[in-house]
Order: sequence, then structure tokens, then C-alpha cells
Amino acid sequence: MNCNHQSGNLKSGGFFGNTTPFELAMEFNTPLYVYNEAVLRTRCREMKGLLRYSNFKVSYSAKANSNPALLAIIRQEGMEADAMSPGEIYLLTAAGFLPEEIFYISNNVSAVEMRFAVEREILVSVDSLSQLEQFGRINPGGRVAVRMNPGVGLGHHQKVVTGGKNTKFGISPELVGDLKKIITQYDLKLAGINQHLGSLFTDGEVFLHGVRLLLETAALFPDLEFIDLGGGFGIPYHKKEGQTRLDLVRLGESLDEIIKEWNRRYGKEIVFKIEPGRYLVAECGVLLGTVHALKENYGTVYAGTDLGCNVLLRPAMYDAYHELEVYTRRRFDDPAPKMVTVVGNICETGDILAKDRQLPPLKEGDLIGVLDAGAYGYSMSSNYNCRLRPAEVLIRENGDPVLIRRRDTLEDLTRNYLSSLELSPKVF
Repeated sequence: MNCNHQSGNLKSGGFFGNTTPFELAMEFNTPLYVYNEAVLRTRCREMKGLLRYSNFKVSYSAKANSNPALLAIIRQEGMEADAMSPGEIYLLTAAGFLPEEIFYISNNVSAVEMRFAVEREILVSVDSLSQLEQFGRINPGGRVAVRMNPGVGLGHHQKVVTGGKNTKFGISPELVGDLKKIITQYDLKLAGINQHLGSLFTDGEVFLHGVRLLLETAALFPDLEFIDLGGGFGIPYHKKEGQTRLDLVRLGESLDEIIKEWNRRYGKEIVFKIEPGRYLVAECGVLLGTVHALKENYGTVYAGTDLGCNVLLRPAMYDAYHELEVYTRRRFDDPAPKMVTVVGNICETGDILAKDRQLPPLKEGDLIGVLDAGAYGYSMSSNYNCRLRPAEVLIRENGDPVLIRRRDTLEDLTRNYLSSLELSPKVF
């Protein structure tokens, strides 16, 4: 069996531990998300060691992957967590996170959602003056944080740039005066300020520029408890092409110096936070799929798989690149790579996983491994075309696989419909 494994694995047994892609596919079917616990724990420890500064906390951004089994491991590694919805709060709590370990970074939420967090004594961040006023009405005298937009952003695609002058997020520093008036009006305690410039940077210079801008704003508030510098820490999706990793040592040294100088001018040491999501979970995940059809149309060879955009949306939504591996039980008569476009089984022209890739010759029944799929894979999956969402499996540190989410069933598709409703023309 020709079965390459993900580069950079941390266990001698390889990414798949004591099993193989074909054994996993046989037991759990495909598509299938497979996560490696050892990789996850290593990435957590790398991020925990980013700074020498003692009042430093790492808050995992749960939107990247919210499987409770992974959340529990992340908490075991000493992480706190960011939530973007009551659902994420619910799952984080189920995974063992305490209210004081959860930071609710809200965006255009209703009063009902905001109360959900307040009633559970979870700190809320708001990202507009309007939402700050809503918080004041709900919880006068309460602790709150605000999300600032420093006017700069970064990201691998325009859709993931969350800072700067063309995004919906955060409060402009020009509105600090109005912000202070609302805080005074409702007798609020501004516990902290936060920002997020965007996703997937592998060069820290723009991030550091954004940090400096945020600290200029932070200096205008004399009684902060913490400053959250945001996330967006990238991983190398082009490993086979020699893409280098984000230099955490260099970035950490620069941040330590910036924080040390800012604390000196501020007059006291406060807590500094970061909120990585992708960096912790992306490389711990591989998505397995099966080749079901091969054809050539007008000079393009297509490999048709069960890896539709309902399973992994990133390539269709962000033009995102994931490296692929081919797993086969065959011996290649001609091992020379062939140009192929890998597509899914969804009725969309944009359902393309990988365009014009050089891959070993494919046959029906071969497996494809989509690397670095642990972030924004399952969390963005759907039942589009009434497809069933896949199972998730964790390779434990001892190499054994364990099911951490079952595959959808057909019955799951009708679970939330009102079966007692009698449809008639009058309904429409």
C-alpha cells in the first residue's frame, strides 16, 4: 500500500497512529475528519510559550473547531476560550470551561443573546457604540470589554480581513470620547479592550503594527484589567513547496519588548491575551475522502470525490489551498504525477477542492487526504444538498482511534422539522 503521511508528525507511528487511512475509512466511512491529539497538544504548548511575560493568557477561538473532545484537550493544556455565540458558550461549558475562562466576543447580537452571557457571568465584548448602550441597559454597573478597530487589517483573503477601514468589526479610535460617555452614563467598568486584524498571517510585522496602534488607544483608559491583542496566527498550508512557519520566537521577543515598554508608561502590569484558533487546530486535522469517478472534459481530468464543499468550504469560499495526499492499495504502473482537478459531489460549479494539481495516478476507490483541515473544516460544514455531515475521529496519544462525533443519519435531516404540520396550499 502506497500511503504517505502528513509531514511534520510528532509520533513515530505517523499521523494515523496505530491505524491506517483505509482502516479508518472501512470503520467510519468517508468523508471523515481525523484529528491527532499529539499534534494538537504540541501546538497549544507552542502558543503558551509565546511570551516570557508572566501575566499572559491564551484564549482559543472556538469558532475554528468546536468539537467538545478537542475543546477539553485545549483546556487541559491551560487555555481559556473565546466564544462568538451562545452555542459556543454552551459547548465550551460542556467541555469543562468555567465562566471566568470564557470571553464572549459578540457581534451584532440581540439583547436575548447578550443576556445569555451576562446571566452566566461571562465577560462580554461589544464592537459598536450601539451594542455598548444595549449592554448598559441590560447590565448597568457591569464589567464589559470593547473591540477596537485600529484601521489596519491582514489576511490571506479579503473575506477574512477583520480590521481596517472596510470591515464591519470594531470601534474606531475616533469614537473613544463617545465610548467613554456611554461607560459613564451606565456606570460600566471597562475591563479590557481587544482587536482582531484578520486571519492567517505568517509574517508578524503587520500584526505588531496593529498591536502598537491598539496600545495607543489602550493608554487612554487608565484602569484596564487586560488587553487582548487578537489572533490570526497562520500555519504553512504550502509545506511541500517549502513555506516556512511563523517565527514564534522572533514574534514573542518583539511582543515582550513592546509590552514591557507599554507597562512602564502605563504604570502597572496588566494581563495580555491572544486568541489563536487556526494555529492550534489546523494541523491536527486531516480530512479523508474517496475517489468515486474519473473523467476528462475538454482537456481537464476530473477526480470526482465525496469531498464536497458542504464538507470543506474553505476552497470554494476563500480560494483556500490545502495540500493533498493519495492513499492506494495499488502499485503504480506509471508513478509519474498527473494533472488533475479534484472536485466534490455537490451541485455547484464552484465545488472544487483542488484545481490543476500534480497527483499520483488516481483510480476509483483510492483515498485522498486533505491536510491541515482541522480549522474551519467541520465547523463550517453543512447539510447542503441534504448531504450527511461526516464523523470525526481522534487519534489519541497512544495511537488508538476513538470516535468523537458520529456521522449524520438520514433521520437527522428531519429531526427538527414539525412533522405534525399538515401542509396545504393555504400555508403558502
